[in-house]
Parts: sequence; C-alpha cells; structure tokens
Amino acid sequence: MTFLVNHSERNVIRLQLKQNTALAKLSEEDLKELESQLLIADGGKAEFLQQQGMREMSQYFIVDGILKRVVSNPEGKEMILRFACERDMETVYAAWRLGTPTPYGIVGVSKFRIASLPMKDWGAFLDARPEFKQAFEYDVMKVMSDIMAHVITLHLLDAPGRVQRFMRKHPDLVDRIPQKELASYLNLSAETLSRLRHSGKITNPP
Repeated sequence: MTFLVNHSERNVIRLQLKQNTALAKLSEEDLKELESQLLIADGGKAEFLQQQGMREMSQYFIVDGILKRVVSNPEGKEMILRFACERDMETVYAAWRLGTPTPYGIVGVSKFRIASLPMKDWGAFLDARPEFKQAFEYDVMKVMSDIMAHVITLHLLDAPGRVQRFMRKHPDLVDRIPQKELASYLNLSAETLSRLRHSGKITNPP
C-alpha cells in the first residue's frame, strides 16, 4: 500500500475519487483532508480485502475494477451478496458501529485498485461532518436494502426473471463479471445462465 499523496499516479487517482458517488457530497476542502489519509492498493482476482469474522476493519473506495461481498458457511459454501465497481464503495461500517466481527468478506472479482483508510479514522472523519455522515449512513442502508431485495428475488423469481432483473439493474456489469461468478450470484449453473442469455428470451435493456 502507498499513501495517495506519495503515489506516482496521485493526480489521476484524485480525479477518479472525485467521481466516487460516496464522496460526491464532500467539499473540496474536506476531500483534500480525506485524501491525506488514504492508502492506495492494487489487487487481483480472488484476493481478499476483508476476511469474514475479522475485527480489524477498513473503509474502501473503488478506483478501478470489481469487488464482491460474500458470506461463507463453516463448510466453505459461498454466497455472493453484491458486486461493486469503480465509483462505488465497499464498507463494513455497520459491523464496526455495532462492535461485531465482520459478517462478510470483500473479495476481488477482477484486478482492482482501491483507496482505503482504517474504519476508526473514517468514523472520526464522519463524526466531524454530521450532514455527510447522515448521507453516508443512508447509502449504507440502501446497500443493505438492495441485498435484501436480491435475496428475496432468488426465491420469488424464476431463472429468466433473475437474469432479466440483473441485466436491467446492472447493465454496466453484465459483460464484465465472469459468467461463473454471475451464475453463482443468481443461484444458477453457468450452463443455465449461458443458455438463457443465448435463448433470445433475455434481452439487454435499451
């Protein structure tokens, strides 16, 4: 990891961070203060940023690439809860506030670059900015709501409906996520997903 202020590509990364939806409401002055604390790291496919069950936690802003949030049972069976890409964030904020271990892992789906800082420092940054903190906590709740909606649709929608819903809600990710990963997220086999996508019954949204 390298501090943003010392990174050889810091000017490009700063521009990318300004486009991050989680940071959009920050003033230039506040963003500059945050940038002085950020660490930049590059990672690859299947690399863990956050292990399930850990108490050491960080806040992540995705600069490039795709991450997934996953939960695993003791036998190692994995369920993907969400995907997130550049201009988005990943967080374990709720667990940190509750003082509980991380309930899920955060893993690279592809090569990625993230900006991060320890959760205690991110918490202090938020506490000093109540309005921004409120907006951030709303974003956290929205992510949790989206995950709940996804879990419900796994039970309520048939296979074509699940695929169609994902393509409608995440058209930018459909062709970027490996088919095996996307099939797992939709609780399908890779063969079923491929068949549905090439059947003519599933269409890309306009």
